[in-house]
Amino acid sequence: MLGLKNKITLYGFNNLTKSLSFNIYDVCYAETEKDKTNYIKYIDEQYNSDRLTNILCKVAEIIGANILNISKQDYEPQGASVNVLIAEAPLLPHQIDESCNQGKINSGLVQSETVHAHLDKSHITVHTYPEHHPDNAISTFRVDIDVSTCGTISPLNALDFLINSFDSDIITIDYRVRGFTRDIQGKKYYIDHNIKSIQDYIDDSILRKYDAVDINVYQSNTFHTKMLIKDIDLQDYLFNQDVSELTPAKRLEIIDSLRKEMIEIFSGMNIYDK
Repeated sequence: MLGLKNKITLYGFNNLTKSLSFNIYDVCYAETEKDKTNYIKYIDEQYNSDRLTNILCKVAEIIGANILNISKQDYEPQGASVNVLIAEAPLLPHQIDESCNQGKINSGLVQSETVHAHLDKSHITVHTYPEHHPDNAISTFRVDIDVSTCGTISPLNALDFLINSFDSDIITIDYRVRGFTRDIQGKKYYIDHNIKSIQDYIDDSILRKYDAVDINVYQSNTFHTKMLIKDIDLQDYLFNQDVSELTPAKRLEIIDSLRKEMIEIFSGMNIYDK
């Protein structure tokens, strides 16, 4: 990504805030109540707060951010959250709030209210939402991820890694650049890089697996992309079942129900009669 520092001289700090928010949905066919319960348990174990913390720390490394503070929590009956406070440049020890644990999440330090306030500016967060319903054999696992940075570092550079870190059947991505920065003559700049589509920052090998649609508002530097997996390999979607044990008719029935669920989530509305 080409920043303003390569073109003009800025006055003071780059005050632009770049916010990347997206949802990732994983869909699974779990037929019995026991299978549904076990699926939720499996997801909770696979994506607990420790693993999510490792993923977010890798994101910080990819975008070139420095970790100041980490908080994490596993919830009952399911789900997890992780918050990572980041800075564009490393800070000297005396500059860091004493309540920050600098990634040492077992330090026993308690976060101050100031730390949480800073999360609105430069942070990485993740929340998970496993979900199922007794009248539906389709279970879903949703991951909400937010990466907000200020300065020259960009959250877009971590897109490929994040998509590959989860089983991503449906993906919705929002990216917005907010605020402005100035050059030494005082002229305001509301964006410091060229962007036409979020898809430009996703590897072609990933994009080929999805149908992707853009809804962009260039006047406000707001970009939206949603992606739907193209092919369904049924075995990948069966929980505690083997596709060879199913009749051809049952296979088609399950694939049809999976596809309908994905299309509704992708569209953001109820389409099919229940």
